[in-house]
Amino acid sequence: MFDFAVETQSKQSLFESQKHFDFAIIGGGPAGMNAALYAIRKGLSVAVFSLEIGGQLHNTSEVDNYIGIEHTTGGKLSEAFHHHVLELGVPIKTGHLVTKLEKPDDFHITLDNNEVYTAKTVLYATGGAPRRLGVPGEEEFANKGVSYCTTCDAPFFKNEHVIVAGGGNSAAESVVDLAAWASKITVVHRSQWRADQIILDQFKNIEGLEINLETQILEIFGDTKMRGVRVLDKPSGKERVIEADGMFVEIGNIPKSDLLKGLVDLNEQGEVIVSRDQETSLPGLYAAGDVTTQPYKQIIISASEGAVAALAATQYLMHHKN
Repeated sequence: MFDFAVETQSKQSLFESQKHFDFAIIGGGPAGMNAALYAIRKGLSVAVFSLEIGGQLHNTSEVDNYIGIEHTTGGKLSEAFHHHVLELGVPIKTGHLVTKLEKPDDFHITLDNNEVYTAKTVLYATGGAPRRLGVPGEEEFANKGVSYCTTCDAPFFKNEHVIVAGGGNSAAESVVDLAAWASKITVVHRSQWRADQIILDQFKNIEGLEINLETQILEIFGDTKMRGVRVLDKPSGKERVIEADGMFVEIGNIPKSDLLKGLVDLNEQGEVIVSRDQETSLPGLYAAGDVTTQPYKQIIISASEGAVAALAATQYLMHHKN
């Protein structure tokens, strides 16, 4: 049996003798892992810095839309990525946060234990986190009926009643996506729709759709899995219960881009603006995955962007030799 703990420890020991790399990767999710694979195969000296491996894969219970793998879990897919990269000899520094990224000459990467590493190029692939409702029961029933990715999990609710929490474009698109699977869809949003009318116009063809605006979710309840929500009807001030088999929370993502503020161009949501080669506004610094402006937050898309970034960084280094 492959011992990840022992193997990771041996690879981390390489950091004691090497402090400078051609390509440093900040983030251990699909984008970072695939970038490491492509970069090491191109002959670059590579290092990965991440508090843990997997990223949002840990928030994904079931995966059945990754080509070539008919059915797995987020955890198992993360282990497979990790194993593959370690087998190629990539040193991975886990257990520590990157606290600072600077570029006085080469890129300087500072960890929370004050260790500093340098790199000629960097991939920033820290991902994002689904915005949470922040109500009782949400943590308890995450991945037990409560999901944050309709594209990933809609098929698991075939012929069931699901709630969609949110009122923006992501929530409206979630309703459209769920129409092919769920027997009933109930939208719950604390104010009015903010979604584009062109998406809302598609609702007229969806059977079994119930919309509750000006309705606030107070609590998620259940037993071994989510069974429903307790809500407040704001105009009347009355509370009631909506029973359901599951819920999709679609109120946006929070990109983990704090280290790049003032260093590269971000959009209003804090997402990193990148070129088609995943390069940021700072030459030699790349970004991939959910931290970028890419609208489709999917495992396979993040992985592919990591590959693009690694190949682009290789080309950059060929033309910018120190």
